[in-house]
Amino acid sequence: MGGGGQQTDSGEPAKGGSAVYTWEEVQRHSHRGDQWLVIDRKVYNITQWVKRHPGGIRVISHFAGEDATDAFVAFHPNPNFVRKFLKPLLIGELAPTEPSQDHGKNAVLVQDFQALRNRVEREGLLCARPLFFSLYLGHILLLEALALGLLWVWGTSWSLTLLCSLMLATSQSQAGWLQHDFGHLSVCKKSSWNHVLHKFVIGHLKGASANWWNHRHFQHHAKPNVLSKDPDVNMLHVFVLGDKQPVEYGIKKLKYMPYHHQHQYFFLIGPPLLIPVFFTIQIFQTMFSQRNWVDLAWSMTFYLRFFCCYYPFFGLFGSVALITFVRFLESHWFVWVTQMNHLPMEIDHERHQDWLTMQLSGTCNIEQSTFNDWFSGHLNFQIEHHLFPTMPRHNYHLVAPLVRTLCEKHGIPYQVKTLKKAIIDVVRSLKKSGDLWLDAYLHK
Repeated sequence: MGGGGQQTDSGEPAKGGSAVYTWEEVQRHSHRGDQWLVIDRKVYNITQWVKRHPGGIRVISHFAGEDATDAFVAFHPNPNFVRKFLKPLLIGELAPTEPSQDHGKNAVLVQDFQALRNRVEREGLLCARPLFFSLYLGHILLLEALALGLLWVWGTSWSLTLLCSLMLATSQSQAGWLQHDFGHLSVCKKSSWNHVLHKFVIGHLKGASANWWNHRHFQHHAKPNVLSKDPDVNMLHVFVLGDKQPVEYGIKKLKYMPYHHQHQYFFLIGPPLLIPVFFTIQIFQTMFSQRNWVDLAWSMTFYLRFFCCYYPFFGLFGSVALITFVRFLESHWFVWVTQMNHLPMEIDHERHQDWLTMQLSGTCNIEQSTFNDWFSGHLNFQIEHHLFPTMPRHNYHLVAPLVRTLCEKHGIPYQVKTLKKAIIDVVRSLKKSGDLWLDAYLHK
């Protein structure tokens, strides 16, 4: 047909996949309350399904009106199992005259990336080594035990308390990288095992919420550095990012903060406050507002264990001060690692890019070394992680040369920086954006 598809008497698209549609028709259904998307040329009406989507309503809605094939495969370790849930949503397919890609995407590039994905699967690079993650969990638990044993054996002098705090901050940061692995379903063969272990690590070992993390983080992966879609670049008017947003704020004479000084006040309210203040408040607000009592119970086991261990040494006030200081240290670690891969990269509104181009435009790598791998939880291979989010981290270095070759073939920049340069670039990018805002605010 290609001219409207089949519809029922009520005006709803026909189910069963008998209709054909053009991209223009699909793209008309990209609004809240009316959402279609395409996977492998099949057209699905997800309007009602988004409310029950396990990954959250927003992450799937970000692909409304688009081809979501690569995102679908990237996020689901067992796509064939998930397709069973898609069958009732099928309303048709693209017309034979329509390209498989929307918005004029490079078909050859998309096909080459899908060929790389197939090679990754064939070579077993999506299979985890249980020993690696067992040892990784062991070193986190060892740090927790050593921190507590330090106080039991030698007491609570200022120097020992500081050392204990550093060890706890290290274990918390490393547990953060481990929960990230389980959250991406990249450790266990069965998704259910990943979900349970994710709740254990992020809930019991860290005191946070698995559902809060999933719904926030998957949006970041789906549309990295895309304004209004990636929550990691939603700065609540505290910062302006990239080249476009500062100019837009400046032209509109928006001055919520002195943005031309943001590269300076970032050190005061960015790394120090993100985890101990913003994330902590947001996590508990989310758990209570969504009545997520399971995650709340897991979170409470962390705080119960922590206060049982440290109350005998520091009392209630001292234990609260200790966990706050640990969060303060962990927050610095987390912010620099997560921002150095993304903040200096392109930040823009939706441009409807293909999966490879979109991920590479908003992501860069940090040089590999034993320290960088451990310090960042292997997120120094951020490019490979974003392209293959369910890949176990110990395989990133194996796929990296293949990704670089593909990028070179299609002229896509593949950036690798030193750790020092990556950190400096965060501050430079904030200053550049602040200067763009000031110029637009004063002269446009």
